Amino acid sequence: MGTSAHSILHQLLNTANVRRRNPPLPTNPKALTTVILNHVRYGGLAKAASIIYSSTSTLPFSLYALLFQICVSNKAVVEIRKLESHLIMCNPNPPIFLLNRAIESYGKCGSLEDAKELFDQMPKRDGGTWNSMITAYSKNGKAEEALDLFLRMSSEGVFASEVTFASVLASCGTALELWLSRQVHGLVVKYGFCGNVILESSLVDVYGKCGKISEARRMFNEIDNPNDVSWNVIVRRYLEMGDGKEAVKMFFKMIRKNMRPFSFTVSNVLRACSSFHGLKEGNQIHGFSIKINVEEDEGVSNTLISMYAKCGDLACARRVFDLSRSRNLISWTAMVSGHAMSGQTREARELFDQMPDRNVISWNAMLAGYMGSLEWEKALDFVILMRKQTKDIDHVTLGLILNICAAIPDAELGKQVHGYIYRHGFHTNLFVANALLDMYGKCGNLRSARVWFCEMSHLRDNVSWNALLTSYARHGMSEQAMMIFWKMLGETMPSVYTFATILAACANIFALEIGKQVHAFIIRNGYVMDAVVRGALVDMYSKCRCTEYALKVFDVATSKDVILWNSMILGCSHNGRGDKVLKLFASMEVQGAKPDHITFQGILLACISECRVELGWQYFKSMTDKHCLIPRLEHYESMIELYGQYGCIDELEHFINEMPFEPTAPMLIKVFDYSRKYRCLKLGEWAADQLNKLNPPIPFQFEIMDSK
Repeated sequence: MGTSAHSILHQLLNTANVRRRNPPLPTNPKALTTVILNHVRYGGLAKAASIIYSSTSTLPFSLYALLFQICVSNKAVVEIRKLESHLIMCNPNPPIFLLNRAIESYGKCGSLEDAKELFDQMPKRDGGTWNSMITAYSKNGKAEEALDLFLRMSSEGVFASEVTFASVLASCGTALELWLSRQVHGLVVKYGFCGNVILESSLVDVYGKCGKISEARRMFNEIDNPNDVSWNVIVRRYLEMGDGKEAVKMFFKMIRKNMRPFSFTVSNVLRACSSFHGLKEGNQIHGFSIKINVEEDEGVSNTLISMYAKCGDLACARRVFDLSRSRNLISWTAMVSGHAMSGQTREARELFDQMPDRNVISWNAMLAGYMGSLEWEKALDFVILMRKQTKDIDHVTLGLILNICAAIPDAELGKQVHGYIYRHGFHTNLFVANALLDMYGKCGNLRSARVWFCEMSHLRDNVSWNALLTSYARHGMSEQAMMIFWKMLGETMPSVYTFATILAACANIFALEIGKQVHAFIIRNGYVMDAVVRGALVDMYSKCRCTEYALKVFDVATSKDVILWNSMILGCSHNGRGDKVLKLFASMEVQGAKPDHITFQGILLACISECRVELGWQYFKSMTDKHCLIPRLEHYESMIELYGQYGCIDELEHFINEMPFEPTAPMLIKVFDYSRKYRCLKLGEWAADQLNKLNPPIPFQFEIMDSK
């Protein structure tokens, strides 16, 4: 009985297995193709690929092409492998175009190893094969491999197509291969592809990425009919090169040509407006974004908020923020940053506290706001809060905290931050390392600065050298600063900021010969001298009593700001060239430069040296009457010296009586001395009485020398 039951059960199970077994696949290629397509149609791509892989029948080439395309859409690498395997197995000489399609499919799915294996195994290749492999490398960020393959292709005499050139140019831009880009440009011209707007736009793009914006613009101007892509590329490259004004100009030209910008181009050009505080242009672009219905794009609305905030129009920024349908972390952070950078830290903190989510950028924006407003205690309290509420601390945060330590200054707190930097692996970050070096220097801990500078020897750049050099110069150690400068030349090229510091050090110790050598170095190496460097040169030559050299440096300056004028005027004043000072001031007024308090201090000193009492009084009056400047203490002291030194005692007494404040002790001492010199008893007694009132424990005895 048991045996019979067991036999029946075994029979039933076998019957069930037979029923579940799939029906045999058709051997007819047409019928098999229909089965495969039905599986694909109902989402069974994997099943269709498995059927093909297990089949020994040949299939239409069009089916392979279709299935490769579907596999790419689904990122189905395994299914591509099955298709490739069946194609090669069932076709002794598979068509090259299908193998090219397989390489292309692998590339689009990011499987470069499969693509390269198939490429290497192909007995025959055509231009499409090379192009598929180059494109695969290019699209997957393997720029160097793409360029190496292109060079190999060229050496084998394979003709490059327009698609190949487009991929190669994209790789040149990624790898910043300017030399190769120019070679490819030559081949594009040689093969007659100059009229291809895609290639021409690619050339604009690659020259811009390589920092040759003038060549990019020249290439753009050569395009007969630039399309939307061409215009968007040139706008973006100008922005990335830091020329925001030209980016905006090109954007407006684009609009006049009825070209439609992409939404990200609108965002880019709004960033360009932020870079030069172009609020007017930003308003116009805002209006245009409404017209073309991209204002509500998340990227555009966020950039609008940021642009208005950076340009100081927080009311407009708030309006866009309030109207935005999808406020996100970026828009909240932009509002916080805008208020913080405008000095409205209370409003910024209120917004910060309302934020539904925060990231490290939000925390950094609020911290930077406190720093910008010099609210050091609040900044430190905020750092403590940040440590309690988040672990998101990055290199920017640490740089800000180190800047706070430098500003307070608090070297002990800086050392604690240094320990945190080591424990969390930030010591290899150059930005943090330079901030740490700067902190030690500003806190006056030059020993720690020097030790840290040596420890970061594998990292340091010209910013590191500048920080160390400036630290020594700031603390009056000019000789050591010069030694650092000469050592710097053996490791890196200095920046223009270095020269201002080292020239100031030369001026402090009257090192004329070294100053001349630095000047010669600047000229030999083709540095563009800005107003700061020219001012430092003028100051150095003036303090070293080499006024003629200072005037030569000053005269060749194409644009002169008030700082440069002041450097030259003070230099001449201190070197007894009062006549030249008066001529310089006349030229300054003709050229439309607006004088400041320092300018008039130099002029009054010149009037003292040139015995121009009346002229000095006229310049003093013109400060208020003509230039809307309120005279400062040093100007009143100069007028007292001008009147007193040349014996104009009546004018001196009148001037003292008309001053809008009580004379200071140094002023009274000068009046006392001049009264004794010119035997003016009444004024001298008054000055002595005033001095005694200011300093009662030490009575002043006024004595007139006996006139015998």
